[in-house]
Amino acid sequence: MVRFVRWAALGAAAALLVSGCDSPGDGRDDRSDRSVNGSEKLDWGRCEATADSPAPGDEWQCATLQVPLDWAKPKGETIGIALIRAKATGDDRIGSLLFNFGGPGGSGVSMMPSYASTVSSLRERYDLVSFDPRGVAASEGVRCRDDEEIQAAEAEVDATPDTPAEERAFLADAADFGKGCQESAGELMAHVSTTDTARDMDLIRQALGDAKMHYFGISYGTELGGVYAHLFPQKVGRMVLDAVVDPSADAVGHARNQTLGFQRALDDYLESTGQDPAEGSRELAELLDRIDARPLPTSTPGRKLTQTLALTGIVLPLYSKDGWPSLTSALEAAEEGDGSELLALADGYNEREASGRYGTTTHSQRVISCLDDRQRPTPAQTKALLPEFEKISPVFGSFLGWDTAGWCHDWPVPGQHDTPEVSAPGAAPILTVGNTGDPATPVEGARRMADELGKDVGVVLTWNGEGHGAYGSGSDCVDSTVDAYLLDGTVPRDGKVCD
Repeated sequence: MVRFVRWAALGAAAALLVSGCDSPGDGRDDRSDRSVNGSEKLDWGRCEATADSPAPGDEWQCATLQVPLDWAKPKGETIGIALIRAKATGDDRIGSLLFNFGGPGGSGVSMMPSYASTVSSLRERYDLVSFDPRGVAASEGVRCRDDEEIQAAEAEVDATPDTPAEERAFLADAADFGKGCQESAGELMAHVSTTDTARDMDLIRQALGDAKMHYFGISYGTELGGVYAHLFPQKVGRMVLDAVVDPSADAVGHARNQTLGFQRALDDYLESTGQDPAEGSRELAELLDRIDARPLPTSTPGRKLTQTLALTGIVLPLYSKDGWPSLTSALEAAEEGDGSELLALADGYNEREASGRYGTTTHSQRVISCLDDRQRPTPAQTKALLPEFEKISPVFGSFLGWDTAGWCHDWPVPGQHDTPEVSAPGAAPILTVGNTGDPATPVEGARRMADELGKDVGVVLTWNGEGHGAYGSGSDCVDSTVDAYLLDGTVPRDGKVCD
């Protein structure tokens, strides 16, 4: 099962296409800096290779910061948060710029070195820093299933069940996944919320020696940044939130937003190929129905292209306009009865290597989001939503509609809230950046985040472009505006539009 929210998928996409308990009170924490569990001194050293990535160059350093397992017991048991940094290259250093690349569940330690070229202008005055949030990769990363179990579920479980038997299998698989997460995470399962990680971020800020939090959040990282700003408004320095998650949307609202966003991106893609979007979507939905009835053969022995894998393969190239040619080729092959190219695209999204090894971003993503989200739609409630979702998108509607029931079905721990609290009165101006062609986080989220951050805090920049995320995506206007804000403190006019 895949929820289409994570920015981290772009790392796999690029390679493929070229080849929780809150503290008492109101939740806001304006207390002065304090030491937790004695020392926050970071012992920086050479970064080692991981199972997911080779060791970066000598310019990169890694360290581990101890943080409370349970923030309600700040002097109790600790866990380690993995960090990576590259020092500023210029003399006029501002401080550290902390990155979160999204997910939830994306590894910042793995992603930061590959993203450094995109933000090379920022490194002149900032140390580039990222981290693996709790429950992710090197920070007590959760693995809910082994590779064989993941592949079996991909082959056998229909994410858009059409019969009572398929529905039972879908829900049983969801419950089984949650049990696997509980076995892997143990006590940590109840302490991987976005609020927990936002509190960890403030300890990171202190350990880095920064008086203010300078931050760049992408996709889910925007929600994390908003929650940080709510908890620590007086500690906000220069903060950019790009590809903004709508903080006013609950779990169902978020699925509805994504249904709209991916259909918009698909429409733009279809128009670029000379097709009528409505007709092209109808034909694509018919192709998926045929694959549902009869999965396509592929060049990989023992594997067929199911409807769920086909849909995942369609989703991946929509994250970036550079992926559109690969989508055209894969769809043409599928129409001819060969599912190999769509399967390769799906594998890229699912972090599946040729060896059959899978990454664990989706595992971490699920334990974090299901701890955050209180809403648990029943199958009956989901079925009532399907006509609305399918009207928005005949291609993605059924999948994202059913996802509202399956994602956190029978989850071992309760969710914490319906929507995140991001109001940050008194914080410095925060720049939210939206992209009109963003499939995973529709452009409306940037304005809604700015509004919820509060008057004189949220400032919106909009780009009329394609893909998930705006900075570094080809707009000189976006890049120069963000750079001027981060490097010089120049806050743009609220509502500025880059074409």
